[in-house]
Amino acid sequence: MPGTSRPTSRPTRGHDPRITVIQQELFDEKRSRVDKYRELVIGRPGLWPLVRYELVLLLASWVPGALGLFLRAKLYPLVMGRVGRNVVFGVNVTLRHPHKIEIGDNVVIDDQCCLDAKGTDNRGLVIGNGVFVGRNTILSCKNGDILIEDNANLGFNCEIFSASRVRVGKRILMAAYTYLVGGDHLYDRVDIPVLEQGRTARGIDVGDGVWLGTHVVVTDGSTIGRDAIIGAGAVVVGEIPEFAIATGIPARVMRDRRESH
Repeated sequence: MPGTSRPTSRPTRGHDPRITVIQQELFDEKRSRVDKYRELVIGRPGLWPLVRYELVLLLASWVPGALGLFLRAKLYPLVMGRVGRNVVFGVNVTLRHPHKIEIGDNVVIDDQCCLDAKGTDNRGLVIGNGVFVGRNTILSCKNGDILIEDNANLGFNCEIFSASRVRVGKRILMAAYTYLVGGDHLYDRVDIPVLEQGRTARGIDVGDGVWLGTHVVVTDGSTIGRDAIIGAGAVVVGEIPEFAIATGIPARVMRDRRESH
């Protein structure tokens, strides 16, 4: 976010022009619509990956009720990198670059979620065992990686964006409308719009057992120590120590949970 300080202890990916060329790719008149669609959605060359993806989504993505749950459980693994046992996919789950999406056992991906592993040289999206991803939540890789570790609970309408690496630790609780912003816009120049200046990305690390309240924003380059609590509406900039309770904009530590009241 403009005007905020950044921690210097974390490695930085730096400027990567591939993060900001999506609009150029969409409106490139020299390429066919099929080529653009294949690159942005499928992520693999050739006709067969495209046909297989289209058939799987046509037959399963929109189907309601128990039949839809059954079809998605059987067909989605055909286009994804890995899907474990007892994984539930809700209605109209969006998959992008699905061969770079790995999901563990006993996972629920609720209705209308977006699992986007897009990128040219990234690993993509990895979801551990026992994870719940709430309705309308977006997990979006822009040539970055997202790791959701075991037993994490992501509420409704959340977004995790990664242009580098975002890790969400084990047994975390993320309330609705929480946003992890794993990238930032460059804004040094004033002669061109911010949109045209590219991005930087340091990544985000959220430790095990953290509770993020509703409408929390975690900015790029931030770290949150294990078992910390971030109050509703807070904006995390930099480092929050383990077991801290932090609130406000920017978030400030109010007390340590291990201290007596």
